[in-house]
Amino acid sequence: MTTTDISIFSLAVGLLLLLVPLYFFRLFKTSLVKATLIATARMVVQLFLIGLYLKYLFLWNNPLINILWVLVMVVVAASTAIRRTGLKPRVLFLPVATGFLSAAILVGMYFLVFVLGLKNPFDARYFIPIMGILLGNMLGVNVLSLSTFYDGVKRERPLFDYLLGNGATRLESLTPFIRQAIEKSFMPCIANMAVMGLVSLPGTMIGQILGGSSPDVAIKYQMMIIVITFSASMVSLMITLWLSGRYAFDAYGRLRDMFQNKH
Repeated sequence: MTTTDISIFSLAVGLLLLLVPLYFFRLFKTSLVKATLIATARMVVQLFLIGLYLKYLFLWNNPLINILWVLVMVVVAASTAIRRTGLKPRVLFLPVATGFLSAAILVGMYFLVFVLGLKNPFDARYFIPIMGILLGNMLGVNVLSLSTFYDGVKRERPLFDYLLGNGATRLESLTPFIRQAIEKSFMPCIANMAVMGLVSLPGTMIGQILGGSSPDVAIKYQMMIIVITFSASMVSLMITLWLSGRYAFDAYGRLRDMFQNKH
């Protein structure tokens, strides 16, 4: 079974669907029209460029080049995550990037080696997409978690100081804020997982089916994608919080200035 290609003309016809949300954005005088047009233009250009690059990346299939490309993805993902949280890059970039890279390698390689049983886990066809899926999901979870955690510590500083002053360790004092960050960022993931296949058909599975895979193969891949992204997000968050805590708090447990001016 071969995949039906989408011509440039058909792609343009498909993009016309964006006129629907754009009409209502304009009708209700929102500020989203310009942002949507810019985001769409960037998406189209970026995806065409990355498609061209991946074509040659898959053709070369060089482990070193593949690893370097993943490192670039980590840097971009970490920079994007920090920018969205409003926290200071000089404090959080290294912890976030380390968390992303460590979780992607640990969980990604586990999946590629032990689940798929690949002899060459650095094969571009598998290595690049899996790392991309993991980093994309970790980005969303970390943005929400880090924002919730540091905003919570700043907002409820008296509670943190009270716990610390009554003999609790720093970890024990931070536990309520870590719990809040985990619950807020992972509840949407758990909710989506609970209705997967019943209410929603995920993009990865649909993409595989449209690409010619049988439904049973696509379903098994989708199950594992959900599991590895869920697990990698938790690993990356724990590493990021642990490393960032070494910079964010001074020797007396006081929170340093972590926020950019808008906070």
